Amino acid sequence: MINTFNEVTGGRTREQMVRSPVEQDTTFIFASYAESDEQLQHTIFLVESIREFAGIHARAPVRVYLPETYEPSEATLIDRLHGLEVSVHTVGVPEESRWLYYSGKVYAAAVAEQQAVGMTSVLVWMDEDTVVLQPPDELSLAGEKVLAFRPVMHNRSGSALAKPPDTFWKRVYEIADIDTEQLFPMMTIADKVTIRPYFNAGLLAVRPEVGMLRRWPVVFEKLYEDETICELCRAEEKWRVFLYQAALVGAVLNLVEQSQLVELDNRYNYPLFFEQHWQAADRFDDISDVVTLRYDTYFRDPAPRWAQMRRSRPEVIDWLTARFGES
Repeated sequence: MINTFNEVTGGRTREQMVRSPVEQDTTFIFASYAESDEQLQHTIFLVESIREFAGIHARAPVRVYLPETYEPSEATLIDRLHGLEVSVHTVGVPEESRWLYYSGKVYAAAVAEQQAVGMTSVLVWMDEDTVVLQPPDELSLAGEKVLAFRPVMHNRSGSALAKPPDTFWKRVYEIADIDTEQLFPMMTIADKVTIRPYFNAGLLAVRPEVGMLRRWPVVFEKLYEDETICELCRAEEKWRVFLYQAALVGAVLNLVEQSQLVELDNRYNYPLFFEQHWQAADRFDDISDVVTLRYDTYFRDPAPRWAQMRRSRPEVIDWLTARFGES
């Protein structure tokens, strides 16, 4: 649900805050979600990177979604987004879902997809801790493809193919009406574990008319209304953290077949310095060919002179250090 408010916010009405600039290129629409000032600042960096490095997609429309309960402490954050020709929208997030991590993202993505139907060929949904460093041409979804994705970073909460589904995943599959025949292997990015389908919700390129992102909150609500799932989430925080992403599995597999999916290569959703915080089989310090980069919370406390620790094009290093500093 999109909401426009009349109350005054920082000397302006909420109606002014959610105004939509003229949108020109409709090949892609980029969209993201923020629910704090830090995340809103990240969306500014994301949009700046699109405008700088996305090539023919640099002028594509960008839409940022905020929960209706969030009020930016600095009006200038919204002004900066408007200056980058971004439209800012508010979304309702059901109160009963808010005890689960990232629930707002589920509802925002659904609204973004609904708004994109008939407006674009591809909706590119990205987490706010993303920057685009090269034209993301592989997101264009050729032919019959309807979703481009990356698997999850590591098997912190997935279903390893070598073992039977655990209680959590078995219940997810039951509630989401997923048959075992629909489950196919993919490999996690960092720790190289073969798992059943588990899509990273931080980068999704979809055909809006298919409805996967609108299906997402439907499955999410079925899951969090189930007593077994709720008990598991209360007992172990990882399920509370990742229930939203488990719901995405149902949303996708309810509507499409494996042949309609594109698994993107390692240049997409590349997790900068992931090995410094989590188990990883590789180092993630070479961004020379990276198309979209994820930095998570790394820049809250980066290593001294981090810019010298990774490899990339000089113009990319300059762009990153201008925004995140060198230490």
